[in-house]
Amino acid sequence: MRRTVRFQLPRTEMKKARIEIIPMIDTIFFLLVFFMIASLAMTKMRGMPVQLPKSSVAKAKPAVQVMVTITAAGRFYIDKKPVAFDEIYGEIAARLREDPQSVVVLNCDRRQHVEQLVHVMEEVKRANAQNVLIATEPRATAAAGAASGS
Repeated sequence: MRRTVRFQLPRTEMKKARIEIIPMIDTIFFLLVFFMIASLAMTKMRGMPVQLPKSSVAKAKPAVQVMVTITAAGRFYIDKKPVAFDEIYGEIAARLREDPQSVVVLNCDRRQHVEQLVHVMEEVKRANAQNVLIATEPRATAAAGAASGS
């Protein structure tokens, strides 16, 4: 007669599944920091990119309502919409009728002649703009020189 031997394998006890929350918190925190830093870099630029002149008294930009840009090539833009010089007065006047307290910022490339800037400023003033600013960049070397006593 043949004998059969039965071996019984030891059963391991099933562990309950666990969700580790600490790595999830780390991941959520990383995403939060990433989006916070990314949102700081998102500024709403309404004008065309030009090289602004430097100024030692330049301050932070105000809440810009209307940006009038003169590029180095002599093209005119209101916000990012190309316009002819003759259209500047009508466009600014229409926007000021909507909001008379609007700030008009003149964004002129530094390689452009001052005469062009003056002509555009005359058109903006003729449209009865109360708040007109000229955009500049802060001059880092002037601020450093003033701090050192030069």
